[in-house]
Amino acid sequence: MAFLVSSGDRNDEEKQENIVVEVNTTPPKSAAETRRRVPPPPPPPPKSPPKPQAPEPEASNDTGGLNFNMPGVQLAGANTGISAPGAGFGRDGEATPIVRIEPKYPIQAARDGKEGWVRLSFTINEIGGVEDVKVVEAQPKRIFDKEARRALRKWKYKPKVVDGKAVKQPGLTVQLDFKMDGS
Repeated sequence: MAFLVSSGDRNDEEKQENIVVEVNTTPPKSAAETRRRVPPPPPPPPKSPPKPQAPEPEASNDTGGLNFNMPGVQLAGANTGISAPGAGFGRDGEATPIVRIEPKYPIQAARDGKEGWVRLSFTINEIGGVEDVKVVEAQPKRIFDKEARRALRKWKYKPKVVDGKAVKQPGLTVQLDFKMDGS
């Protein structure tokens, strides 16, 4: 062990040579030209501000071969004269759907070839959101409930306006049909 640790027993050819490294601190002269970038002038300001556009609802034409029949909202015991989508917010009128998200077909139900429907009750709040979503009836039970509730919570409405003020609208119902596309 002492032989391995000591360095005095090495032969002359095993001794390493000292390597000299020179560092050049000045770069060599180059024929390359350096060019300065001049930024382009700023664009002229617009004459009038652009008009805001309403966001388009997320729509997907690719339903993966599944067909959903989603009828309009049925107002319980109320006049169903829904105002036009272009009606102003300050004018009196019933709730108008703006965004409808289609429910996803549950994987197990699609694999088993099951079809059905879910009837839901819900409330449209003062800002047009959906809340208090409850399953009223479903056929078959508990197969499509979760996806139907999840989709309905994402729907958006122009709220009902009474005397120029948005009001909460409880007791609405909708039926979402889950059908396999036969083609």
